[in-house]
Amino acid sequence: MKYAIFSDIHGNLEALNAILKVCKDNNVNAYLCLGDIVGYNANPKECMEIVRSLPEFVCVKGNHDEYASNGDPDASGFNPHAKAAVLWTQSQLTEEEREYLANLPMRGNIRGANMALVHATLEAPSSWGYIFDVYQAEDHFASQFTQLCFFGHTHVPVMFAKKPVTMVSGRKIEEIPEWADRREGGYSEEELETFAPISCPIQQGYKYLINIGSVGQPRNRDRRASFVIYDTNTKMVTRYRVPYDFRTSQKKILEAGLPERLANRLERGM
Repeated sequence: MKYAIFSDIHGNLEALNAILKVCKDNNVNAYLCLGDIVGYNANPKECMEIVRSLPEFVCVKGNHDEYASNGDPDASGFNPHAKAAVLWTQSQLTEEEREYLANLPMRGNIRGANMALVHATLEAPSSWGYIFDVYQAEDHFASQFTQLCFFGHTHVPVMFAKKPVTMVSGRKIEEIPEWADRREGGYSEEELETFAPISCPIQQGYKYLINIGSVGQPRNRDRRASFVIYDTNTKMVTRYRVPYDFRTSQKKILEAGLPERLANRLERGM
């Protein structure tokens, strides 16, 4: 079974279409979304329509899904640019679309795959907390009863592994640095136009907490759309970094009257 797992589309139609082509080429069977279908970018309706039509589709709620559907005119907790995007998104959606987002669950479990889904954290999903380091991951693992948990929210890919109890030497929870491929100086233009998957095996006895990055607004200095395919037969999880037509996404943001900063950050991946 092949699962495509993606998060933080944020209304970026060009990025979404790019990753779905990769999914088709890889014969994906089911599609799992970790929330924030909408927000920031200019095609919330189109992105919602596409993902809702995907086979075996499961989705959990993100904070932008929450605020775009709850009718809160203050959008408290958001910075001015995010608030402007949320309020604009509210105005674009129908009552039925807002109701769909409002009724999304906060957590999900995929039966038979030993896999949990959440936008932020399992222990308090509606608090919209962040996980960036091993200390925050340790708190999370106390609430994780599946071998795998996939999450989003930070827009920054990271993978943590918790060793089996029989392995007592060293730190019990470690980050797997290959997954993030972190570059403090960013990436070259040549790299940013390259299709670059990163694969990691899932080992028996370990637990994994995996941030898959963002489809529609990456923040790790890599503007490529990031998502994951998990193959339950090979026990391999692969993060794909997919170039897309971000210039068109930028143009749409500006034409919609959304903040210019939202367009600029698509190029920078920050």
